[in-house]
Amino acid sequence: MDKNTIIGIVLIIAILIGFNIWMRPSQEELERQQRVRDSIAMVEAEKLAQAQIIEQRNLQEEGNDTDIIINDSLLSVKYGAFAAATAGEEEIIQLENQHLRLSFNTKGGVINSAELKQFTTGDSLPLILFNGKQENSISFTLLTTDNRVISTDELYFVQQPIVNNQQSTVFTLRSSINNDSYIDFQYTIPHDDYMITFDIIPHNMGHYIDPLSTTIEMSWSGMIRQQEKGRKFENNYATLSYRFIDDDVENLKSTGDDEQEASTPLRWIAFKDQFFSTVIIPNDNFVSARLSSSQMSETGDYLKKYDVETSVPFDVRTSQPTSFQIYFGPNHYKQLASYNNRNEDLRLELLVPLGWKAFRWISKWFVIPVFNFLGKFCSNYGIVILIMTLLIKLILFPLTYKSYISSAKMRVLKPQIDEINARIPADKAMERQQATMALYRKAGVSPMGGCLPMLLQMPILVALFQFFPTAFELRQQKFLWASDLSSYDAILEWTTHIPIISGLFDNHISLFCLLMTVTNVIYTKISMGQQAGGEQMAMMKWMMYLMPVVFFFIFNNYASGLSYYYFLSLLITIIQTTIIRFTLDEAKLLEKIKRAPEKTSKKSKFMQRLEEAQREQQRQLKQQHRR
Repeated sequence: MDKNTIIGIVLIIAILIGFNIWMRPSQEELERQQRVRDSIAMVEAEKLAQAQIIEQRNLQEEGNDTDIIINDSLLSVKYGAFAAATAGEEEIIQLENQHLRLSFNTKGGVINSAELKQFTTGDSLPLILFNGKQENSISFTLLTTDNRVISTDELYFVQQPIVNNQQSTVFTLRSSINNDSYIDFQYTIPHDDYMITFDIIPHNMGHYIDPLSTTIEMSWSGMIRQQEKGRKFENNYATLSYRFIDDDVENLKSTGDDEQEASTPLRWIAFKDQFFSTVIIPNDNFVSARLSSSQMSETGDYLKKYDVETSVPFDVRTSQPTSFQIYFGPNHYKQLASYNNRNEDLRLELLVPLGWKAFRWISKWFVIPVFNFLGKFCSNYGIVILIMTLLIKLILFPLTYKSYISSAKMRVLKPQIDEINARIPADKAMERQQATMALYRKAGVSPMGGCLPMLLQMPILVALFQFFPTAFELRQQKFLWASDLSSYDAILEWTTHIPIISGLFDNHISLFCLLMTVTNVIYTKISMGQQAGGEQMAMMKWMMYLMPVVFFFIFNNYASGLSYYYFLSLLITIIQTTIIRFTLDEAKLLEKIKRAPEKTSKKSKFMQRLEEAQREQQRQLKQQHRR
């Protein structure tokens, strides 16, 4: 054999070996071929099962054995590799810590009930967020390799023995074909927390669950129980809440039915009532979601029904868990904010509605810290509200004093204003206004002096209006005749439906609200008496006195703590005004104004624009008269 022949043979062998290596299927291709073979086998099994069903029907035999065979065949057709998991018995397993008492159902492997051990309802019953599948249901949709769509809530899981850890439990869903292929639902409950961990862990499920799918569908529905005494008021704060990544919290409407679709990732979704929430927080965010809320009957035990269809990342090819955190607890600002220390982007404290962004900072940086600080030294929150009201009124006193002095100056100047009105005819309104403004400028009086301080107080009033109804600290706190500062304090109730009256008062009258209304009327009378030219405002007086009555109907159902605060605030304002009035000598004030040199300071831009507008309007009037 010559040299060239040997080289040729070697090259042929090398080519054959290289071609064989190049054409060898990859591991992914081998797995794909195996899935195809498994799918073919399953299809053949289905055909065989269907043939058995037809054969059994043709036999027309009666008896339990035939029924069992047919039923098993149907289950095999519908559930495939998970057919065996359709049979079993529901078992309830209970775990608890210092705060929570949770029960789990082996059917679906989900949480069956959640009780908050340290709280009670408005009727002094155990506070249960939900109990049973009707009130709370979570299921995951499995898309199999042979295109079956299976819901986990239809399947029975097996609880694994708990070893050396009473705060964790595992529920396993096994394949009917291979015992080494299964899915674990693992729950871990910390010793002292409202937040638990839930992990979905697949094991060797690539042959049965579609490995090309990168997400798993999740369905969550729940009914919100009435927990507080005031149903209508509680219903206003019960809502399905959700938060986009790096964004604020959105809420479905609290009145009526509502539905929204979120096409961008969500950080968490919460089923919320006035003071408690169930929040599901996936570690890798919800991919998208369809959310809906529907109002329940006003006479039932439930406020609303929430439904969510969403999906989360899920990798069946590995044993990496799809992890969630689930919060069952109070809507307490400090408690919710504490979870930011573990995960800075959670911001669960946004579940506590503190109003518009323009006013939220007041509650966040002033009201809540002061309220919590005072609560450390005084367990009676009625006293805490009193101290905080005094503190706020003390801070605002300079504005209140300035407002009164401005009104007093305008009041002592009234004779000179009357002289201007008598000297200048009514048809020369612009000239009258200019003369009046000149008098005010000479006396150092700003027409806005009485209003501006009140406007500066408005953000605090609005912030407190949002804070008190959602302050968890006030829940079930007693003070004087009020049994719960977070709800109404009825001194008169009736059960008989009275047309119009029952609608306005909601079958009760709240005492703090009534006191607030009476105090508001007194304050309105004092304020109206301080206004210069009060007789010119005769047409407005009835509206000023009507507003406290309107507020009474609004606040009658509100938290008694809020009405109590407004009552205290108005009462303190009346006392301040009375003291200032009796200590201020208006005759001396007028003499001081007369002795004061005329103001030569530069006019403000506001005054310049006002006078310019007056001149322009006067010029247009003259042109109209010429025509």
